[in-house]
Amino acid sequence: MEVECITGWDELAGLAPYWTALARGVPFRSWSWLGAWWRLYGHADDHGGPRRLFALAVYDRDQTLVGLAPWCLDSSARQGNVVRFLGSGNVCSDYLSILSLPDHEAEVADALADWLCQEPCAENPPWNVLMLSGVDAGDRVTCRFIEQMIARGSLAWSQPGPNCWRIDLPPSWDDYLASLSKSHRKQVRRLERRLFATGRAVVRIGSDPADLDRGLATLGELHQRRRGGLGQRGRFADDRFADFHQQVARQLLADRLLRLAQVDLDGRPVAAEYQVLGQDVVYAYQSGIDPAALDFEPGRLAMIATLRMAIEQGYRAFDLLRGDEPYKAHWRAHPRPSLQVSLWSTRAADRFRGGAWRAGLQVRHWLRAGWKRAAALAQVV
Repeated sequence: MEVECITGWDELAGLAPYWTALARGVPFRSWSWLGAWWRLYGHADDHGGPRRLFALAVYDRDQTLVGLAPWCLDSSARQGNVVRFLGSGNVCSDYLSILSLPDHEAEVADALADWLCQEPCAENPPWNVLMLSGVDAGDRVTCRFIEQMIARGSLAWSQPGPNCWRIDLPPSWDDYLASLSKSHRKQVRRLERRLFATGRAVVRIGSDPADLDRGLATLGELHQRRRGGLGQRGRFADDRFADFHQQVARQLLADRLLRLAQVDLDGRPVAAEYQVLGQDVVYAYQSGIDPAALDFEPGRLAMIATLRMAIEQGYRAFDLLRGDEPYKAHWRAHPRPSLQVSLWSTRAADRFRGGAWRAGLQVRHWLRAGWKRAAALAQVV
């Protein structure tokens, strides 16, 4: 295996035609998503610091691209050169991974670990720590890579990341309803009869660029109104986040990887869903509801409409992504653990820095636990 470090945008864009096979149907790993992320977030990290491409392409003996680590380098005064996944940060990309062709996971992971543990040179720029987040705990190639880095002397630290929640979809809507609790099933049936069957509630799907502009505007307005009503800032208050979705949604729509669904009640929008379509999984990425229509349960209406659509179109699963909100289990979703992993280089200075960072983290955890115990004791007294 041969590893090449890609630090230029044009060179990385040249690999775009091969990403579909490498991403294996997960849209957050696709060129459409990660390329758009780099165009909007590539000039600076979340703190305004410099950011550079650091993508590692893996080729076999026939010069076929069999793997890719879609990474970038952030510069930190405390940590040095920090390697992260493209797509990291407030975009909240889940299921990020080292990419590989099927049956090449071990070779790709081993080749990357070998390359990273060499001494820095012109072809191997210096890095100090890899901080990987949004990784599914069952991701074979990334977990193999972590094991190989540890075996080569890298100091590691890991903790559970936020759970993603996934609903396994049966063949029919009736089968799915049968899996719900009796009370929840009764609520769903009532809304179907009262609102959908009577035509008061109508589902609209954006299918062209004009629909996309209107749909994104509706989504942003409903999301911000709902978050504002809860005393929160809302995601679309961030201009860079809003610009990212203006760009990536157009490419996803062209690639047939986007579903922008809107539920109208009595002729006005009360819910909007931004969903990204995988090979056999629908990923529910962002939503918005009208706080003035809560008596009509707009969130539940959107779930009914989009879940039923996914089942009828033959999708295997419906993924609600990160966050342990109670409603997810109510819809029979089950948690999928994720990992946050830091790996320091094998150089002595970086291992020392990593040890000090881990010790500081443990002290902070201990202090927080002590404060919680003290607060609990004060309440008892």
